[in-house]
Amino acid sequence: MIVVYHSCKKVTQIDDVDSGLELGLRATTIAATLCNLATEFPDRLLVWCDEELSGRLDIDSVGRLFSNKQTMISYAAGANYLQSAIGYVEDSTFININRDVRYATWQMSADSGAIYGATLTAVSIDVRLADDFGYFLNSVAKLAMPEGLFCYSEPRLLIDRPTSATKTADNRTLFRFVRQHFKVTWVFLLLLNLFLYEKRFPIFAAIQSLFYRRRRFANQEFSQIADSSDFNFADVSIDVLIPTIGRKKYLRDVLDDLATQTLLPRKVILVEQNPLPESKSELDYLSMSWPFEIKHIFTHRTGACHARNRGLVEFTADWLFFADDDIRLRPDFLEEAFAKILALKGGAFNICCLNRGKEREYDKIQQTYIFGAGCSIVSRECLGNSRFDTAFEFGFGEDSDLGMQLMNKGFDIVYLPSPIVLHLKAPFGGFRVKPVHEWDSDKIQPKPAPTVLLFKRKHFSREQIYGYKTTLCLKFYRVQSIKNPFSYLKHFRRQWQRSIYWSDKLLQNNNANP
Repeated sequence: MIVVYHSCKKVTQIDDVDSGLELGLRATTIAATLCNLATEFPDRLLVWCDEELSGRLDIDSVGRLFSNKQTMISYAAGANYLQSAIGYVEDSTFININRDVRYATWQMSADSGAIYGATLTAVSIDVRLADDFGYFLNSVAKLAMPEGLFCYSEPRLLIDRPTSATKTADNRTLFRFVRQHFKVTWVFLLLLNLFLYEKRFPIFAAIQSLFYRRRRFANQEFSQIADSSDFNFADVSIDVLIPTIGRKKYLRDVLDDLATQTLLPRKVILVEQNPLPESKSELDYLSMSWPFEIKHIFTHRTGACHARNRGLVEFTADWLFFADDDIRLRPDFLEEAFAKILALKGGAFNICCLNRGKEREYDKIQQTYIFGAGCSIVSRECLGNSRFDTAFEFGFGEDSDLGMQLMNKGFDIVYLPSPIVLHLKAPFGGFRVKPVHEWDSDKIQPKPAPTVLLFKRKHFSREQIYGYKTTLCLKFYRVQSIKNPFSYLKHFRRQWQRSIYWSDKLLQNNNANP
């Protein structure tokens, strides 16, 4: 392990922890020094730390924070390098960081951090070493995270987690970062949002940013983590949870696919719903012989949140596969998935799910903020007591909300581009009824859907919510009937307020009737 101490502007000391010697490989910038060390010592763990925090760096623990070498960790003792205004631009869970746990994010800090030398060399190609160190770190992480670099805010880097006056980016740097890492449209949207919600109008910073070009990840050969080939799959116990309603034929196909898996699940938990008071189960084939236990729950209460929560009570294996009743799986689906899962050593995985005829858009293993309740695999340790929030029942966002619960416990969600879950999007069963929401009779219909806004209010920053409000307003204008812009803005504000009202109501009702 090599530790680089700096004063934000220059390197002050380089310690080789293994030999106890001080190294002299310094360059003109902190970033250049770190990259030179990466070239010289590709197999060593490189650590950086602000000299003011040198006494708080937990050197003994740093190595244990890496489960694989394609990882970059850091921790900001003070504020993030980029202003909170970056939330106006990015609508993801990587912005509103939970500082109390290991949290997936591309927002890196110069205060403290670590990365392996070979990994830094691979991901920093074509990133200017003359950049401010904080800018360099954030740029590397922002570019490389979608390509498979695992990036975290890691509080265990520092002892007692002190606070300090971290250097943050000014307006010019913020706009430059947006120009170099997002579509150019976001420069103007950032300017608009700053004016609307903060009464700021840094027009010169915005104009200056237009002279920069967008950065792209240059190393297309960046290697991904290899599958696990020497693990005894007999040690893997898997339960499968499937809520179903009116899809007898499609569910039978799912069970047949599970029965032919080369890595068999131990138990399949079926939660069958039928709202008709006198109805009984239509799944007569459950009495057949199956190569796994089937736990069948029949209920007259409908709703995916309630159904999955009922099923979670029966989860007893080490892993749970959240599935749908209208998917198809190859015979080697679970074996291929767990070859990757065991190599990655994570707790929550979102499997690529495609509708028939659709092409896969993302082909890299990467951290994601997307959690699908019909195509995800989660460990018992990760899931714990987490449950679907019934405030989202018959709406949108219950799966994303569960994903956020997992992230806020210190687990990240990893996207696997293969194997593939084929989603048939089967038609509704004969007794399915369209749910009636309390707001359906509102004269002013809420915009967005109250469950969508509820999710954002629970998990996103103030700037992210306002940024979403602006983009929604602009996008919706083109597809609605009010063409007078002033009348439209007045109407949209009223719709937004109704959405706030109903999202509050959903939360209150859920707290009163958990």
